[in-house]
Amino acid sequence: MLTVKFVLFKKSLEGGAAPIYLFEGEEEYFKQRGEEMLREKFIAEPSLDCAAYEGADLKGGAMTALVAAAQSFPFISQKRLVKVTDFYPTEKEYNAYLKSYFEDPQPTTVLLIVNSASPKGKGFDLKKAPNVTFVDCGRADEETVMRWIYTRFKREQIYADTEVCERVMRYCLADMSRVAGETEKLVAYAGRGGKLTSDDVDAIVFRDTDYRIYEMTGAISAGNYTKYASVMAELKAKGADEMNLLNGLCSYFRSLFEIAAMKKSDAETAAALGMKEYAIKMSRRQAAAFTPIRLKKCYTSLYRAIGSVKSGRLTPEGALLRANAEIFFDLKPNNRA
Repeated sequence: MLTVKFVLFKKSLEGGAAPIYLFEGEEEYFKQRGEEMLREKFIAEPSLDCAAYEGADLKGGAMTALVAAAQSFPFISQKRLVKVTDFYPTEKEYNAYLKSYFEDPQPTTVLLIVNSASPKGKGFDLKKAPNVTFVDCGRADEETVMRWIYTRFKREQIYADTEVCERVMRYCLADMSRVAGETEKLVAYAGRGGKLTSDDVDAIVFRDTDYRIYEMTGAISAGNYTKYASVMAELKAKGADEMNLLNGLCSYFRSLFEIAAMKKSDAETAAALGMKEYAIKMSRRQAAAFTPIRLKKCYTSLYRAIGSVKSGRLTPEGALLRANAEIFFDLKPNNRA
């Protein structure tokens, strides 16, 4: 098995396409972009030379349809592209229907397998099959995301400093699908040869709701009620109600608790909690701004407020006001420690 990081995938195509690719990882943008690169380089007529299947429809003997499509020759294009999504054959199915093709694949076909996750249970690990090139579509690190943003601006001769690129990354929580979309908005705004400032990013880029909760939590740690109220007002203007805010903040503080308590790497913590690694990194920084007592107080205040709504003792509006008062204005030393 050959393994290629997605950032090197385009360069790897300069030597031609591999017969079988396995795209796997949580970053959907990389999977979509990888397929686009294959189409751009090898497919002249998609309507004739592309086929797509859903793995859920290919059980047992139905896999012969996939093999037959892969064994077909292209009509016009340099290659034929056969894509199958979320494909997890068992070892028995692999040996019965797929093994012979993987051992001797059609040289004019690119078989593209796009999976959301590694196989579980009795699923056969396709990375162990012959002639498979595994393209790692896992989350990119901060440096890679920043470099992608900078390169995209540079291609359009747009001046953007490090602060601009970092803000785009932070506001999108380093999610490449969102980063790509918001970067294109900024490219259209600046125009070729233009210039972007941090103020432009603030005005143009839509900040994730999760990032807004992050901002509110940062305001709590700094004791900045004006900033907190401002972000809360923006979220309300965009449709969030009091229960949305209470639940979002409560969930976030619970995550801060868990992250602060876990003594594992960012990657291990992200896997254990089902969160993005970049979000773990940001949360860890925020958790460090609170003492354990203060973290617990904020979480329990929000948890109690939600409980008071469910029990009918308070309205959502009243519960949010009470939680805000407890978090910001109960300044007893034992609570603010």
